Amino acid sequence: MSGENASAVHRAMAILQALGEPASGEAGGLGVVEIARRVGKEKSQVSRALRALEETGMVDRDPETLGYRLGWRVFTMADQAGHQRLLAEAPPVLRRLRTTTNERVYLTVPSGEAALTVLSETPARTVQTTNWVGQRSSLHRSATGRALLLDHRDDELEAMFADAPFDTGGPRAPRDVAGVISRLHEARERGYAVSRDEFEEGLVAAAAPVRDFRGRIVAAVNVSAPTFRLARNLDRAGRLVRDAADRISRAVSGAPPGDRD
Repeated sequence: MSGENASAVHRAMAILQALGEPASGEAGGLGVVEIARRVGKEKSQVSRALRALEETGMVDRDPETLGYRLGWRVFTMADQAGHQRLLAEAPPVLRRLRTTTNERVYLTVPSGEAALTVLSETPARTVQTTNWVGQRSSLHRSATGRALLLDHRDDELEAMFADAPFDTGGPRAPRDVAGVISRLHEARERGYAVSRDEFEEGLVAAAAPVRDFRGRIVAAVNVSAPTFRLARNLDRAGRLVRDAADRISRAVSGAPPGDRD
């Protein structure tokens, strides 16, 4: 890449970074003069860069204020990159969690009105839970599902589960929407969700949400095991799962390596 092209790339990145700052969003965008001041470049250079960024959909210009803001293409690319980064950053954290708990651990993502397991790490144990990679499970009777629903309002949950089948699952599964909401309130206070003989009898689990750079829940980390082996240490497992989910969240959000431990 020539020096001129490299300078143009650096200038474009500096502009996008300036437009991505909270102050820019609060102001509804920035004008050319203010952007030039913030990036330390000449107004003419910034104007040319903004025109190119606008043509590619990376920035938008408000027709009334003439201020610039980040375009939808930036957010679309960030969302796509977030999924890729999630699958790249999660495995080492899951392996560490598997070693610490000596139980099977999972990474699960939302899939419509269900949870889809996309990654799993398995310990060397004779008796262990089923490998759920590639399978979908219900949201209302699993720790993973509740971790994915942690930010939903009560009215959203009532609408979502109005027609849900509450006659399935283990003996301690919630039997109505009120039961789901009550357990979600408890999970919010702890920062992680637990289930005891809910998904199926003889199975306990703990799960915590993974968040992207915007703070949205995009996945959940889960550990599950036979009740006889993990029930007494389920809260400890929940705290470990919460810490693992937080590490993945920081990695997905682009936190510096030193801030991930």
